[in-house]
Amino acid sequence: MENTNPIVGRRIDKSTIINLERGKIPPQAVDLEEVVLGAMMIDKKGVDEVIDILHPDVFYKDAHRFIYEAIFTLFESSEPVDLLTVSAQLKKEGHLEAVGGDFYLIRLTQKVASSAHIEFHARIVLQKYIQRSLIKISNEIIEDAYDESTDVFDLLDGAEAKLYEVTQGNLKRSAETAQNLVIQAKKRIEEISNKEGLSGIPSGFDKVDKLTSGWQPSDLVIIAARPGMGKTALTLSMARNMAVNADIPVAFFSLEMSSVQLITRLISSETGLSSEKLRTGKLEKHEWEQLNVKVKALEKAPLFIDDTPSLSIFDLRAKARRLESQHKIKLIIIDYLQLMTAGGSQKGGNREQEISTISRNLKALAKELNVPVIALSQLSRAVETRGGSKRPILSDLRESGAIEQDADIVSFIYRPEYYKIEEWDDEDRTPTQGQAEFIVAKHRNGGLDNIRLKFIGNLGKFDNLDEFDSPFEFQSKMNDDDENPFNPTTLPSADQAFGSALNEGEEDDIPF
Repeated sequence: MENTNPIVGRRIDKSTIINLERGKIPPQAVDLEEVVLGAMMIDKKGVDEVIDILHPDVFYKDAHRFIYEAIFTLFESSEPVDLLTVSAQLKKEGHLEAVGGDFYLIRLTQKVASSAHIEFHARIVLQKYIQRSLIKISNEIIEDAYDESTDVFDLLDGAEAKLYEVTQGNLKRSAETAQNLVIQAKKRIEEISNKEGLSGIPSGFDKVDKLTSGWQPSDLVIIAARPGMGKTALTLSMARNMAVNADIPVAFFSLEMSSVQLITRLISSETGLSSEKLRTGKLEKHEWEQLNVKVKALEKAPLFIDDTPSLSIFDLRAKARRLESQHKIKLIIIDYLQLMTAGGSQKGGNREQEISTISRNLKALAKELNVPVIALSQLSRAVETRGGSKRPILSDLRESGAIEQDADIVSFIYRPEYYKIEEWDDEDRTPTQGQAEFIVAKHRNGGLDNIRLKFIGNLGKFDNLDEFDSPFEFQSKMNDDDENPFNPTTLPSADQAFGSALNEGEEDDIPF
């Protein structure tokens, strides 16, 4: 089918049309740029609504960029913004003739009657700019990728940094009125009151949950300790409690241990079989039965483990967004913070600046996805060299300034048994064997406390202290399985059986 060209009046065949369509024009909305600038010059309300959304570079036409710069300068100087003041400012800057003179400014103001819908129009203009930015970045990445002298990992870091800059620089959240915020807060309070249990994500440790009401959305939680205290064991226990007991999707980013090592630890915790036995594979027949039966709940748990080493904060954000989109994760755990890299342009800074960038971005990630982020952290050696009590304090955090500032909760793990301290320093002088202290040293929205937990070293697991009297009873409980006839711990002693039978009046059930 042929078409008539209205300009030259000749026939154009289909192939010519296809060739013309292959030419690409950068994304733009010049007509909306004109409407936005015109509305800003006739209505002060229009300036207030879009001044924090747009910046000069978002405009496709240079003339429009010069006009917006003039408006922005007037706004910053608290001067009125109208046709006359904008014209005078452009003349002062030497750009009046470049934009088309007063005639063009008048034409812009005639295009609109009010500033209605100006924010909506401004956001479309911003979207077109973001599209152009992405095209520009993509072209730069393609050009750099063809350069054989470019290190591929530097290329990745550069690409991440450029994309991150577009995101951070343009996707701004506008301020909300107190009225709207009060309505949202009341709605959340009502939801909490109607909801049984905790307002946040339960850790599975009763006293910790009582203090925090569960891990709260958008909170950054730091759990710090010296090596060997059980940071990974504690967070794995939490992840297990959430994913297995409460069916809450959890993302676990491990920069230190492999995913298979972590899941083996969880299997040990779940089955009651020691890590040593699982590592060597020397299991009795009844232990194999125990293993097969008790891992079924773990297999179905919504737990996602990523063991990418030297993970950059940009990679983490991308992976976390993907997991949230695909699996609706409700909590993120990072093991551990000091093994992360800032990536991008922060690469050349010192370590303290890099940690500052990482902690700041972890808090931003928690707010963006509206989920708690738990990050493990190392402590400095000051704890070891300090005389007297070895309990960690806030100043023991390695590169502590930024971490302490960004975190909503800072907590420590302390096991006196590790330092050969056999008794707690309390009035009762109770034994420290198989026990740990979870110290909440900073809590932005709640109280502080030192909470004692049960530590089961051979299983690499933490549990509530008052649930069992000793690690040996805990081991017995973990080994006890009514469904497993091969487990010798399920067989009662003669005295137990006799006592049970007498209590129930069932003498015929006595096994002797």
